[in-house]
Amino acid sequence: MDTRVATTEDAHVMEELKWVPSTVDVTRPSVARMYDYYLGGSHNFEADRAAAKQVEQIFPGVAQSAQANRSFLRRVVRHLMTEGVDQFLDLGSGIPTVGNVHEIAQHDNPDARVVYVDFEPVAVSHSNALLADNPNANAILADLRATSTVLAGARETLDFSRPVGVLVIAALHFVPDTDSPYEAIAQYMADLPSGSYLAITHATWDTLSEQELAEAREVAKIYSNSDNKLTMRTHAEVTRFFEGMEVLEPGVVAVNDWRPDSFDDAHVGIYGAVGRKP
Repeated sequence: MDTRVATTEDAHVMEELKWVPSTVDVTRPSVARMYDYYLGGSHNFEADRAAAKQVEQIFPGVAQSAQANRSFLRRVVRHLMTEGVDQFLDLGSGIPTVGNVHEIAQHDNPDARVVYVDFEPVAVSHSNALLADNPNANAILADLRATSTVLAGARETLDFSRPVGVLVIAALHFVPDTDSPYEAIAQYMADLPSGSYLAITHATWDTLSEQELAEAREVAKIYSNSDNKLTMRTHAEVTRFFEGMEVLEPGVVAVNDWRPDSFDDAHVGIYGAVGRKP
């Protein structure tokens, strides 16, 4: 055995563990850390990479889909800023990577406020380390389904008397119907004033061919061994999250078809939409 290589690998592992809360099980794949891997991030572990690589073998376009999803987020934040919204509640925010909500919003308005929410300790720990010198942004360790806890924490940073942009990006397909996702989203929007916005992206099997559907089911099996299982929803089911809201054009569409700033003809099985509370 090459002891030099072993020493290098051990040092890398120890460096990784510095930013990991002691309660985190690094041997169990995390959807947040797998997503970080797809986006080219470095805050993931061997178990996450192994699971993500299994997904890539079945569905080689998963990283491209993740990047399209991230691009949608950037376009939405920029659009809402032009509409005068300078406060954001990012539910299921994941691990910070380049192009975070606060970076986009505060580039144009340093006073823009952002609250990130995630139940993944690594995501929250790293977010708060990143935001240590940023008085207008912070992260809360909570499950988006715990609406009362999240709203109470968010009020410490956000002004609920003014419009807020609620961002639920690639999170709701990890919330089964038995956990009342529609009721949770309705509760968030009920607590916010008129002029607030809701942006959602959600994975779907609607447009898949028979072969792609078979591949997608194999991917779902991999996620079943992670900290969250997949719950795919149809166009109608995703649209239901926006009941009582004014859905912005072009409606509920593939994320790369929502007001694109570049041409991309690749198929992305993720719906994206933005609604305004009247």
